[in-house]
Parts: sequence; C-alpha cells; structure tokens
Amino acid sequence: MATYKEIRGTQIEAVATDPSNPVEGQVWYNTTSNVLKGSVLTSTGSWATSGALNTARNSLGGTGTQTAALAFGGQPPNTAVTELYNGSNWTEVNDLNTARNGPGGFGTSTSSLAYGGEGSSPNPKNETELWNGTNWTEVNNLNNSGKTIGRAGTDSTAGLAVSGIGPDNSSPVANVELWNGTNWTETTDVNTARDNLGGSGTSTAALAFGGTPPPKANTELWNGSNWTEVNDLNAARYSGASASQNSTSTFYAGGATPTFASNEIWNGTNWTEDGDLNSARANLAGAGTATAGIAFGGSGPTGATEEFTGAGAVQTRTFTDS
Repeated sequence: MATYKEIRGTQIEAVATDPSNPVEGQVWYNTTSNVLKGSVLTSTGSWATSGALNTARNSLGGTGTQTAALAFGGQPPNTAVTELYNGSNWTEVNDLNTARNGPGGFGTSTSSLAYGGEGSSPNPKNETELWNGTNWTEVNNLNNSGKTIGRAGTDSTAGLAVSGIGPDNSSPVANVELWNGTNWTETTDVNTARDNLGGSGTSTAALAFGGTPPPKANTELWNGSNWTEVNDLNAARYSGASASQNSTSTFYAGGATPTFASNEIWNGTNWTEDGDLNSARANLAGAGTATAGIAFGGSGPTGATEEFTGAGAVQTRTFTDS
C-alpha cells in the first residue's frame, strides 16, 4: 500500500492565514500561530465557544448568519442594546428605539426586522423596527400586539410573525401575520396556538416548532397558504435557539423545561438529535443554518456565544504531538 509520503510528498504548504475554504484532507502550516493544521469531515455536529455578548441577557432577538449576526433587546432589565457579530466578537451598535424583551425578528446583519415583545409595562407590544445596517427606524406596526413570537424570513422585505402571547398578555394566539416590506397582513393561523416557539424559513416556505403551554413538540410546515402538521421534535421544549434560513434544514438548541443542552436538526422530514450545547440554557437566540449556526445569550442571564458545525461539514483541526 502506498504511503502518504509516496503520494503527497514531503512538502506542506506554509501560509500566514488559514485557507478560507479548505477541502477535506488538506494540510497546511500556519506561520502566524506556528501550528500544523488540517481539514476533516465531521461525523457529528459540535458547538464551539466564541466571543461573548458585551451585555449578558436573555429573551433577546437574533438574526443573521454564523459570521454576521445581530442581537437586539432582551432582559433584565428591558434593554434596547443591539450588538453586531463578525464571526469572532460582538460590537455594540445603535440601540433599538424601544427597549423590549421577547421580540420577534428575522433578516440579516444589515437588513433586519424586530417586532413585538414586552416593554416597560407587561403588556405585549406591536411596534416594529427596521435595521438598515446602521440604525433602527420605526415602521408600520403589527395588527396584533404580541411577545415571544415565532419568526421566518431571510431579509427585512418579507417574513412571518407566528403565534406568541396575544394582547391579553396571558394566552397564546394562533395568529400569523405576513410582512411585505411595508405592512403587516393577517394570514392563515397555525393549527396549534403557542408562545416561545421556534421558527425558520421564508414568507412562502416556513417551519414553526416547539412552544408552550405546556411544552410542545408540534412542528408545522407553511407552504405560503396553509399550515400542515409534520413530524414532531424528539423532545417537547420552548425558548430554544433556532436557525432562520429555510424550512428544509434548521436547528433547535437548548430551551426548557427542563433546561436543555440538546440540539435537534430538521432535515425536511424528521428531527434528529445532534451535538449538545456546551452550556445548557433557555431563552437564548439563534441564527445561521443547520450546518453553520450560532446561539447566544440566555438564562442566567449570560452572554455566552456558541458556533455550531453540523455533521458532514469540513472543519479545521489543529494537530498536536499528543
């Protein structure tokens, strides 16, 4: 059998920075950190600790990707603080106009929508704000006040606000509203009313899952007109972190009750457990995809941030003598 030396030779590329898109089996020497590195194909998902939020908080909103995320609102106390993530660290940017916890939100780090939540009074809010990459601007309100609302949408021009605690501040509602970039319009209700649920997808192909009361495993699929019940989560839970990108592939990490560290991956048909958070917590936010996700904040409160690499992804590893 041929050896690695016979096939590849003895030359290993020396680079000052790691390759941006390494292929499986690639090996290189990083001259900046003076370490030998290589890329491997992951067999299971895993979470890695990254830079913490500057303001520890729970019940916050989150949008964006693993390398460019936005965190806004939260508690305690109610805050308007907004932070931008660059793939390593969080930086404080301009605040929301209205401090709130439990907001819904969808979009990117440069184009996001934040809506609903709870302000200085316990009553749910209907205020909606648009983030343009620099500032938040008040835009047209939800038709129905709500908090701990589910979400779906990949940018600020189209998305869904799904279920949540209604105007009476006590009971979940089944209401769903559609955002068209200017206004909210009421559309078809979900089959199961709930609050503190997870959500992902777009305004025409979305997923709603989990929630309470009591803790739920129900998952529903939106086709642009109607909601259909599909296969449940393995563990009934609420107040977890979810990806926001699409309805055929997402994650749902953490949550309650009890306080979970476990993470579930949706493949378009079923949920599968894959890769626990390093820190079990609820009331956290999430963004990204099922193969490159991010979870941040949560009960404590905490500023903990973790990045998820899904199974089947190419991941960089450092080689040591041990």
